[in-house]
Amino acid sequence: MTKVRKQDDLYEAVNGEWQAKAVIPDDKPRTGGFNDLSDEIETLMLDTTDEWLAGKDVPSDPILQNFVKYHKLASDWETRNAKGSAPVADLIAKYQALESFEDYNAHLVELEQAGLPNGVPFGIAPDFKDAQTNVLWADSFGTILPDTTYYADDHPQKQELLDKWRESQTALFKAFGFADTEIDDILTKNLAFDARVAEHVMSNETASEITNVYHPYTWDEFVKMAGSLDVTTLIQAQLGQLPTDLIVSEDDFWKHADLFYSEEAWPLLKAHLLVAIVNSFTAYLSDDIRLKAGAYGRYVSGVPEASSQRKSAYYLAESFYDQPLGLWYAGEKFSPEAKADVEHKVQTMIEVYKERLNAVDWLQEETKQKAQVKLSVINPHIGYPEKLPERFAKRVIQDDDDLISAARRFREQATEEAWGRWNQPVDQSEWGMPANMVNAYYDPQQNQIVFPAAILQAPFYSLDQTSSQNYGGIGAVIAHEISHAFDTNGAEFDEHGNLNNWWTEADFAAFKERTQKVVDQFDGLDVEGVPVNGKLTVSENVADLGGLADALQAAQLEDDYSADEFFTNWARIWRQKRRPEYAKMVTAVDVHAPNNYRANVPVTNFDEFYQTYDVKPTDGMYREPSERVIIW
Repeated sequence: MTKVRKQDDLYEAVNGEWQAKAVIPDDKPRTGGFNDLSDEIETLMLDTTDEWLAGKDVPSDPILQNFVKYHKLASDWETRNAKGSAPVADLIAKYQALESFEDYNAHLVELEQAGLPNGVPFGIAPDFKDAQTNVLWADSFGTILPDTTYYADDHPQKQELLDKWRESQTALFKAFGFADTEIDDILTKNLAFDARVAEHVMSNETASEITNVYHPYTWDEFVKMAGSLDVTTLIQAQLGQLPTDLIVSEDDFWKHADLFYSEEAWPLLKAHLLVAIVNSFTAYLSDDIRLKAGAYGRYVSGVPEASSQRKSAYYLAESFYDQPLGLWYAGEKFSPEAKADVEHKVQTMIEVYKERLNAVDWLQEETKQKAQVKLSVINPHIGYPEKLPERFAKRVIQDDDDLISAARRFREQATEEAWGRWNQPVDQSEWGMPANMVNAYYDPQQNQIVFPAAILQAPFYSLDQTSSQNYGGIGAVIAHEISHAFDTNGAEFDEHGNLNNWWTEADFAAFKERTQKVVDQFDGLDVEGVPVNGKLTVSENVADLGGLADALQAAQLEDDYSADEFFTNWARIWRQKRRPEYAKMVTAVDVHAPNNYRANVPVTNFDEFYQTYDVKPTDGMYREPSERVIIW
């Protein structure tokens, strides 16, 4: 076999041999860099918590002790299988008994306070224009198919996936004891409801532009839009008062509220609610129900097997105790030396970013200064949070609890906690993911970057790797998150996290011109016959480009700098093998480009790449100088 050269296909040259041998686990849609680490952590957490279940080395922390109690309930498959769907029969009966739209309105508050589906998608989150305060948001429904684009009549998978959804839901409803004619009626009506939703909610591409999901309304204006839906009683009950205003994420949905909330729509809405409640607790019931409930998702992703009972029970219990478990993981696996080293790298790359901003020749001084201010107050969180949110101490398992009673109480608590954030200051110390998750993020509304301990290990980072390998790995990931402050969405927010235009008109036009080049570089690249959407993925691709530029310059400050080690590890961290069905679906809906293109496309814009591998016009990775772009 002819060895692929880096100047022809960097990703394939670095990962081809691995790709040929890699085996995707039967219960997963993919394997590779991020996923390999996740799988290793999964094994560690499963083995450790199995020992805790057996009474060995149980932590003294009371929160983790309650996790163990809950995990025991989740792991008691004998009891779960014996009970079948019986533990939620009263809930389903509650929905079946709703007789009219008026009756539904009268039960909204009760369903909301119980943390049960009620068809009204409200939430509490920061205001885009006042990032320090939590406000009321009105959202919209999701769709059965992965994206609204799937509902086009000529979409090749539309009918296939809708048929599969119906088939899997039919099997699930039978397991709950519904009669065939009743099932047919409910699913037909729910599909009709879903078709209405698909016409009035955004595609992922449209929603990926952050300004498209921010529509402030006065409360009185919203009440008029909501029409027959009694939002006033619901919100009065939850907040103790009515707000003066709120934010609507998708106003086309609410402008057509009568299609979803009215006496005419009631038969369809009731079917939607029945589907929602039947699917709400499937992970807590018998194994048969669990397997049937996951069939559609596995089909869409091409996953041949459901996860094991052992994994299912762990993740069910973990869902209410994720951050305490992450903190335990960080204490075991993330050393103070690594934390200090990563913190140093973050500061180095922020300083390099400042230098790069100063050197940008297409920005006016006024805009540069504002960008520098934003950069200088980015708040990095490394490894693990300093404290846990108070809610985890309230997740107490009582002696007479069974799995469903505890879950229902926890849902009530979570609902009360969420509503309790309204009109309160945003807690900037709270993390959006646990420390044992292999991921990282930038929060534009808090202007902070977060790197859990789980991603701070090889191949991304290790004290045993060279500095260039670390900069090509975690360095580029850190700088990617920094760059999100200046991507096509992050650039809309100021240093305080508020949606606020801090650009001159000419500078923003120049920025858009450059980001369009990034759109063009990715648009139409092929994955299993599905074209990459350059517009959908532009914010992540701009962040990759900026992150790579920053990390590359930082790597060059080190005495042991090696461009080859830098680019090689950059390609290595993106290695991934995916099931074809999953690859097609993700390419159509994800704001991230496929990993092989994330590895290959950005590097073709850097002189250092051409110099390191002597890339010529006849080589596969060559890009004409006029088509290259560096933004930050």
